[in-house]
Amino acid sequence: MHVISRRRFLTAFVIAWAPLGAAVEAQEYKAGKVYRVGLLGSVTASTAPHLLQAFRQGLRDLGWVEGRNLVIEYRWAEGRLDRLTDLAADLVRLRVDVIVSAGTPGPAAAKHVTRTIPIVMVAAGDPVSTGLVASLARPGGNVTGLSIMAPELGGKRLQLLKEAVPGLSRVGVLWNSHNLYARLVVRETEKAARVTGVALESLEVRVPEDFERAFEDALLRQVGALIAVEDSLTITHRTWIVDFAAKSRLPAIYGFREFVDAGGLMMYGADLRDLFRRSATYVDKILKGAEPADLSVEQPTKFELVINLKTAKALGLTIPPPLLLRADQVIDP
Repeated sequence: MHVISRRRFLTAFVIAWAPLGAAVEAQEYKAGKVYRVGLLGSVTASTAPHLLQAFRQGLRDLGWVEGRNLVIEYRWAEGRLDRLTDLAADLVRLRVDVIVSAGTPGPAAAKHVTRTIPIVMVAAGDPVSTGLVASLARPGGNVTGLSIMAPELGGKRLQLLKEAVPGLSRVGVLWNSHNLYARLVVRETEKAARVTGVALESLEVRVPEDFERAFEDALLRQVGALIAVEDSLTITHRTWIVDFAAKSRLPAIYGFREFVDAGGLMMYGADLRDLFRRSATYVDKILKGAEPADLSVEQPTKFELVINLKTAKALGLTIPPPLLLRADQVIDP
């Protein structure tokens, strides 16, 4: 087996949010060694267990088995993003060989406390604009992985929603205004709205406490449908959002399959399960000596349209046959 040497560093501790690094011995990949992976989650293990399963299956497919040659240290912020930095620092103190984290806040928190331990991001929004990487082709630092950078999907979702709801004239856009990627999605949605003649109502949220106000605004502004922009905040509270749409009889389209699984009407976006499975490839390469700076960031390769006819029936909505034919999956009542 070809062996590649690489120098590893770790962060010893964090004081006042300042990363301090400490050098360690250079390591070589050894077949008999047990490696340690830190998984930093913004929510909890129960939020999306199928994604965690996809990641672990991806590792197993590459020969990495927990308890045999791999240990995974799990740290969950339970929806409190302010905890991510402390949790990342804890993983650094454990001297993990690589940190894996989904979205943007998790990888950003990990990068804040270490510039030397490799970080694999999964489904990050806009890693270049947020400073996670220098470029997609050459990340240039200790962060690499997979991005969901496809803001043009915002306009596509509006078109699909208008196709599903003929005569639609006013749409509410629920989005996390703290998320730079969400801003890009909203911008693309606005472009499509100008072309299609649909009026958009911005429903901004930044913390869970903002949802009730956003829902009230949606009703006061008499929106005829809802678009929820993909984000760790919205996916964490997807049941809340889907329930609001159902009770308010609002057709809605989402960016993640998980919303439809929770009872949402439609989704169009990247296959998160596929992204989590593919992230295992980055972990495998890094543990075998590759430098994150040399591993280009990959974009989604699989997009899916899923329609929930049970929800459509509850809304009294008839989905046009041409739209149903384009769907990758139709959930029947």
